Amino acid sequence: MTHPRHRLDDAFQTPIRLSLMAALGKDNELDFRTLRELLETDDSNVSKAVSHLERAGYVKATKGYVGNRPRTWVRATSKGHRAYRDHLLALHAITGGTQEHS
Repeated sequence: MTHPRHRLDDAFQTPIRLSLMAALGKDNELDFRTLRELLETDDSNVSKAVSHLERAGYVKATKGYVGNRPRTWVRATSKGHRAYRDHLLALHAITGGTQEHS
């Protein structure tokens, strides 16, 4: 039997990328500004995370305008949602399904 760590997805190894996928959930589409505020980080970190996850096929970024202002919306793909779910299941298996309470 192989250790569950082998099922961890490298795409989610940074806290920003993992948090971004958590924020998107299964059916959410969030704009870039909202993601930046939810993740409590700067534009550069969000941009790098979105680019990395988009190259993996895990998110889809759509650019458009609201009025005359450019806007970017981000949504998890089906592939991305499955990969994120599988990553969480591997983490759960590693921790034995236990939660430490303070």
